[in-house]
Amino acid sequence: MDQNFWIAFAASLIAGGVTTSGIFAIRRFGGWARQNITYFVCFAAGVLIAVSFLHIIPTSFAMSPQAPFYLFAGYLFMLVFNRFLTAYVCDKPETAEYALGLVPLIGIGFHSFLDGVVYSISFSVSMFTGALVAVGMVLHEFPEGIVTYTLLIRSGFSERRSFLLAFLAAALTTPVGTLASYPFISQIHPPLLGLLLAFSAGALIYVGATHLLPRAEREPRRFSLVALAAGILVAVGIILSKG
Repeated sequence: MDQNFWIAFAASLIAGGVTTSGIFAIRRFGGWARQNITYFVCFAAGVLIAVSFLHIIPTSFAMSPQAPFYLFAGYLFMLVFNRFLTAYVCDKPETAEYALGLVPLIGIGFHSFLDGVVYSISFSVSMFTGALVAVGMVLHEFPEGIVTYTLLIRSGFSERRSFLLAFLAAALTTPVGTLASYPFISQIHPPLLGLLLAFSAGALIYVGATHLLPRAEREPRRFSLVALAAGILVAVGIILSKG
């Protein structure tokens, strides 16, 4: 394994640790975590959206002329997959209560695995691209852990089981995704790597613009726009520092 792998794997471990800290925070310090989750969500969304549009997408487009199709496919895949899970579980009356926690659990578990794949792809493109993605991804892991645990508790699971399931689905799957994907991604030619990067960007835009922001808007806070702007400015600052 080369140096990029170890850096990508370290980033995925950090992401898993941040998710775990979110789960721990909502369990131990529920009032503080619930009070500030909207700000975490808005800040993370700002970083993810800005990084995707200003760096990841242009990079992927430069690597392959077919990248726009994969960008669109990545967004649609996450959208359809999320709707499929919701419709498949929530239309059963006997599982309606558990669906509140299980649907996000399955979706977040799959998404977290893809996070690990995204680390593999981005660090294979360049260290700078990987660092940008890592910042955005790590920032959204904390609220993801909080949301996962909270929904499981609200669904009727015990605190211990909720903690374990949230850790397995939202935290552990990220480094597993990196381990499983990097040996293959590191051998892919640049044009195909550009397509995968575009697909990942579509998924990131879905997470930031379609998944995180609407959740934050349902619980409006006074400085939520400030948090969103701060996330965008952080991403822009990192991108500009490249020059």
